[in-house]
Amino acid sequence: MSVTTLSAPAVTGAFTPDVFQAHLASLPELPAWWLERKRAAYARFAALPMPVRTDESWRFSNISTLTLEGVNVPGAAQAVPPATIGIKKAAKLIFANGRLFSRELLAADLASRGVIVDTLQNALVKHGDLVREHLLTQPPKLGSAKFSALHEAFLADGAFIYVPKGVEIELPIGVFSYAIGQNTAIFPHTLVVAGENAKVTVIDYFGSEADDQVQLAIGANDLFASHGAQITYVGKQDWSHRALSFQSNSTIVRRDARVQSLNLHLGGRQSRHESLSQLQAPGAFSEMLSLSVAHDDQEFDQRTLQLHQAPETKSDLLYKNALFERARTIFSGLIVVDPDAQKTDAYQSNRNLMLSDDAEANSLPGLEIQANDVRCTHGATSSRIDPEQEFYLQSRGIAKEAADELLTFGFFEEVLNRLANDELHDALRNLIRTKFKK
Repeated sequence: MSVTTLSAPAVTGAFTPDVFQAHLASLPELPAWWLERKRAAYARFAALPMPVRTDESWRFSNISTLTLEGVNVPGAAQAVPPATIGIKKAAKLIFANGRLFSRELLAADLASRGVIVDTLQNALVKHGDLVREHLLTQPPKLGSAKFSALHEAFLADGAFIYVPKGVEIELPIGVFSYAIGQNTAIFPHTLVVAGENAKVTVIDYFGSEADDQVQLAIGANDLFASHGAQITYVGKQDWSHRALSFQSNSTIVRRDARVQSLNLHLGGRQSRHESLSQLQAPGAFSEMLSLSVAHDDQEFDQRTLQLHQAPETKSDLLYKNALFERARTIFSGLIVVDPDAQKTDAYQSNRNLMLSDDAEANSLPGLEIQANDVRCTHGATSSRIDPEQEFYLQSRGIAKEAADELLTFGFFEEVLNRLANDELHDALRNLIRTKFKK
């Protein structure tokens, strides 16, 4: 009788030590401290296990489809899709397969005031101390430590945005990251540092060359708002519908600063998004917003942490998902209030609109409060379109599909209306419209 032995998949998958050494060799001359960090990150990645079903931080996730096999770190791309979302920008960086493809420079007056919009590779050389202080300084806390380590190990380039003290930028800065080609693995990154009383809006766009390509995208961003600063961050994810993606967002908010982040999820076969907000000084405010349009058998896995570390801080989270066909969403959010964080005001809400009997939404909101003078609320809802509203629209000659689209946009408006920029609001609305079934 023959016996078949099943061996476990390699922990490193396609990212073997030889592939990592080839990645290091492909980089230009960079600071020694950064290369050492990359080597340490690869060692962590290789040592850490893949998630398993018993991991609480991966509860409800489809573990069986997570894989690091069958992909490769690609070469330079020869072309990219049109890089636009229909609004004017102060500057633009376009990356393809982890390399800078093209750019639109800042206006001379902003550059003369110390604003920097550049690549991470350039910033590591020209502004090393500033980058070292803020780049990937927060350890992952929400379950994706292995994938975060892989991101740091293979991070080749990304966007670096710095706005010095007292400078306000009226137009948004655009960062476009594209995955080009079948079996492509990319590692996009955006680092935003806003000095005291500075103000900036950043739009991160993630997209694929085609909607049927198998790809792996492991991205991250760091947002740092110094005292009194204001950052508006919009991330629009539209990877191929055969892509596996992981995105980690780390936000640090200092005294009287405000960070508003809105993440729009449209693409990907299986997408996990982890968002951490740390409120580190009195008056800090973090507004965490998200919209997802889930079709077919897509899975959107959202994990959040609102960490209040100082008194008189505020956070407000509102995540909304619209689910079609056999789509699945997972929301697991936690508000943590440290013992010294008295007068905390924290809110967390996840709302799901079910547009199919086969769709599935899982919600796990939570609180961990160690102070006694706080106001914290959380909740989750899952519901279907109101039949009376649907009937009202159909009775006026609007087809069911169009009626459902109108009602879904009404469901999303609560989030979109949080944006102060009307032009950006309209642009995002148009992007969402492209994802509805015709």
